[in-house]
Amino acid sequence: MQESNMKAAIFASSATLIIAAICMLFSPFLSGALIAQSTSGSSATSSDDIRSKIDARNKDIQQITAEIQQYSDLVDKTSNEAHTLQNSIRLLEQNANLLGANIKKTNDKISVAGLDIEKINGNIDTSVKKIGDLQHAIAESLRYMDMHDDSSLMAIILSQKSLSGALSAIDFQVSFNERLQKEIDSIDQEKNDLETSKTAEQSEKDTLVALQAELADKKKAVDETTQEKNSLLADTKGKEANFQKIVNDKLATRDSFEQEVFNYESKLSYDGKKSSLPPSVHGTLFWPVDNVRITQLFGKTVGANRLYASGSHNGVDFGASIGTAVKAALSGTVVGTGDTDVTCPKASFGRWVFIHHDNGLASIYAHLSVISVKQGQRVATGDLLGYSGNTGYTTGPHLHVSVYEGDQVSVQNRPSAVCIGKTYTMPIAPIEAYLDPMIYFPAYGAVSGNSTD
Repeated sequence: MQESNMKAAIFASSATLIIAAICMLFSPFLSGALIAQSTSGSSATSSDDIRSKIDARNKDIQQITAEIQQYSDLVDKTSNEAHTLQNSIRLLEQNANLLGANIKKTNDKISVAGLDIEKINGNIDTSVKKIGDLQHAIAESLRYMDMHDDSSLMAIILSQKSLSGALSAIDFQVSFNERLQKEIDSIDQEKNDLETSKTAEQSEKDTLVALQAELADKKKAVDETTQEKNSLLADTKGKEANFQKIVNDKLATRDSFEQEVFNYESKLSYDGKKSSLPPSVHGTLFWPVDNVRITQLFGKTVGANRLYASGSHNGVDFGASIGTAVKAALSGTVVGTGDTDVTCPKASFGRWVFIHHDNGLASIYAHLSVISVKQGQRVATGDLLGYSGNTGYTTGPHLHVSVYEGDQVSVQNRPSAVCIGKTYTMPIAPIEAYLDPMIYFPAYGAVSGNSTD
């Protein structure tokens, strides 16, 4: 009898210790403040340090964002001023400053993403340790229970002097099993939290990769701007008369090249069916830039500095400083990219991206500084295509967008009569296949600014 009582006491004491250990391991899920205070302070300190660094970076991002807006306002103001050598140089310098601020902001975003990953990794390490410790404690508990099988429990019950003592022993075993099951359930919850943390980590890593690609593209845009400024100074030798001669020569080349393309497109046979196109509904296409400022509309627009040699403007122009993110107006497939400056420098689209959309429309995004997609790539609405720039014929950085009937337009290689010995590559379509983008873009108010084509 005395030996049985001793076994019961040992069983109770061991079970209590196991449950206490499990409670300690799962202090975040329990309400005991003392248990929480007993955990190591190093991880908390590390987490607080990371949070402090993230807050500091976010504060920097807010300040840089305000700085970017100031630079952007200066660029817009200068873009609307007279097209002189002095203003052109100033505009390029302001764009370089704007790009520099954007690069700094991107660097801070990269730092925040890195710190977020570090914080998530800390959470993952903690979860893994908790799961490991808890599994060990439960294994010890099960091992002990296996040593004290049902017959041992019966012996303990029979050894009790009273019915209440026997019932207490049974109640204890039931309570122990229930608590054990709760802690096993807690493992499942901890594993779910671990999977959530891993998913969040992968998302942050994807963000980090995208930001690093964005940083590389913006650095390319800075190099492009610096090179353009140096070339402009070298070509003009700092003299306004030389600058105006260069502008006039480029304008003449542009007009001739444009007339060449227009004459060819005018002779193409049009066999499209407008009825097969999506309805003319605002919002069918999304804006290709975040801050929308339209400087020239489609067609014979009133107040534009000039109309194309064809007599009309075959797209829509958006005021956009060098390095502005250009996004797909709708999902589709990139069927071509190119650079007309290779054929006729400063005469046409410059760097361009051409997309066939799934609803029968097609669109081109021109005058880019950097192209971020490849031919054959699938893009979703809002995906990054590249960054706006000053390539092709422009009097200032902007984005040109044309919209076509998709089955009537294709990327073609044509020998140029203007740029002798060169072959230009660009989307070509019958003139009837050009569509007014504004009937598909979201509704827009009054047009501001002047044409930059």
